[in-house]
Amino acid sequence: MATTTVTRPNTRGRGTERRRKPPALVEIYRSAVGKKYVMAITGIMLMGFVFAHMVGNLKMFLGPAQFDHYGHFLRELLVPILPRTVTLWLMRLGLIGAFALHIHAAYALTRMNHAARKVGYKSKRDYIAANYASRTMRWSGIIVGLFIVWHLFDLSWTGTGYHFYRGAAYHNVAASLHRPPVAALYIVANLALGLHLFHGAWSLFQSLGWSNPKFNRLRRNFAAGFATIIVVGNVSFPIAVLAGVVSN
Repeated sequence: MATTTVTRPNTRGRGTERRRKPPALVEIYRSAVGKKYVMAITGIMLMGFVFAHMVGNLKMFLGPAQFDHYGHFLRELLVPILPRTVTLWLMRLGLIGAFALHIHAAYALTRMNHAARKVGYKSKRDYIAANYASRTMRWSGIIVGLFIVWHLFDLSWTGTGYHFYRGAAYHNVAASLHRPPVAALYIVANLALGLHLFHGAWSLFQSLGWSNPKFNRLRRNFAAGFATIIVVGNVSFPIAVLAGVVSN
């Protein structure tokens, strides 16, 4: 590993001390550009998960047998190559890592942006994406993050005040969303998710350096279309339950 020589005062008269350089990826991540790349890449990963999650949940409209079979299928991925649920947990750990990096990069960019403001506008161009994200995405990100924690308790871990049956995915969804306050919470959280996805899908191209005025309309249409698909798909679930289209 490469080293760099740093001259420091030494009370023992040994001259210089040698300090190891951090790994290349850590060095890149310390920069604003590196953090923006991390935000964009992890954002793409999370967008892919959100889309796949929404498409899979649409099986709820096919009835309890199909929806429960889908839940069982996720636990059987790559069996017998890997034991049951191992692949699912590896995917979950990857998503948790992406989520943590996404939050940390956003927080660090916001701190760097605030520091840049204190010393003037010399570095303004380096923080355009950070300014945009901190102004429009902070609160929607917080709402979505809190909802995810509640959502995991509600439908994956313990249930929240209804008769929760582990493995009975269709029953749990219908029983939970049958409560109007929970359905309203689900709708509000997905509207916040849609806002976050719209701004994220728009700004990730700029974070990756793919910014060109000629493609701004295409970028906006993609961001609006993707966010709309996710919101309409996810909001259809509580509406279907309250309307009696989906019931136990």
